[in-house]
Amino acid sequence: MREKPLHGVRVLDLTRLLPGPICTLHLGDMGADVIKVEDTGAGDYVRWQEPLQVVHSPYFLCLNRNKRSVTLNLRSETGHDIFMSLAKDADVIVEGFRPGVVDRLGVGYDSVREINPRIVYCAISGYGQDGPYRLRAGHDVNYCSYAGVTDQIGVGGGPPVVPNFQIADLLGGGASAAMGILGALVDAKVSGEGRYVDISMTDCTLAHAVIPFTNMLGYGRSLDRGEGFISGELPCYNIYETEDGRYMSLGALEEKFWHMFCDAAGRPDLKEKHIVSGDAAESARAEVAELFRSQPQSYWIAVGEEHDCCLAPVLTIAESLENSQLQHREMFVDTDHPIDGPVKQIAFPIKFSDYQFTVDRHAPGHGEHTAEILSELGYTADDVEDMKAQGIV
Repeated sequence: MREKPLHGVRVLDLTRLLPGPICTLHLGDMGADVIKVEDTGAGDYVRWQEPLQVVHSPYFLCLNRNKRSVTLNLRSETGHDIFMSLAKDADVIVEGFRPGVVDRLGVGYDSVREINPRIVYCAISGYGQDGPYRLRAGHDVNYCSYAGVTDQIGVGGGPPVVPNFQIADLLGGGASAAMGILGALVDAKVSGEGRYVDISMTDCTLAHAVIPFTNMLGYGRSLDRGEGFISGELPCYNIYETEDGRYMSLGALEEKFWHMFCDAAGRPDLKEKHIVSGDAAESARAEVAELFRSQPQSYWIAVGEEHDCCLAPVLTIAESLENSQLQHREMFVDTDHPIDGPVKQIAFPIKFSDYQFTVDRHAPGHGEHTAEILSELGYTADDVEDMKAQGIV
């Protein structure tokens, strides 16, 4: 078996909460040596977020596998010097503070670049490193709101809703940051010169709002919630309640799938109502909704399994754990943490050839690898104890 794709890449991770840690989780799962640099106080406070597994939260345990943890007081001269020693041989640094914080600490891009010109330095923030909003506080719901995405989430005639999936944090922050880092790493390996990667979660969320944006261009206005091709207007592309209060998703956009569904459901008369709009769409949706309410979810699951018509049950996350396709794809992994015990986790989702996803390191305790990492820099055990006494590590 070959080494993992990012074997030999060292990442210094200054982030906490969700966007940065999900980015470095992906890098660690692909084989990078991710060193989680935490302050000497609470560290990444997601560690202690309720509910707790035993000591740590499942949230923290699932986001921080395949990483090491070192505690450093970056405001101290020695702590700063240790970080810069690590940065000298690092390939990537990821930070998620407000703009200007790392510069005030003396560990910003310009400072690191002087000693390591090939560094890829990624900054994840809500609004980016420049512009009138650069220093504003915010969270996922705010970034999605400015990007025009929150306005699109909800049902026709209803208000916008808070999604129970952090779109800006995960897509705008985590995934986009990983994409930018990997692009800059490829260039750095060829040119020997690193880059500064400025990730605005608002920008990156907006960049993926392709459907509402192009609808606006095509229709000359922003479409309302529930209006539009795949936003809830079409009867063939919608979510329907079943007799037992569960739900099914129907995605029969292509005519052949819609016709197959209509035949399977015993309603060939609905075939002519495939792509309709306005009052015709509302009337057709009502007919299809009544049809779904006539049978329990189990009945419609059987229909979807027998007829390839883009019909699927709306599963809970617990039911997803038992789904045969996701199990076959090995999308869940059982791990054992030395403090918190058994922890089920979502596996790394990308399948490479000659690659086997493994959890090589459990989510680290606060500063668990401080002595180990400092020894790699030449510090002795006595040095580490002295620095602990001084509050440096």
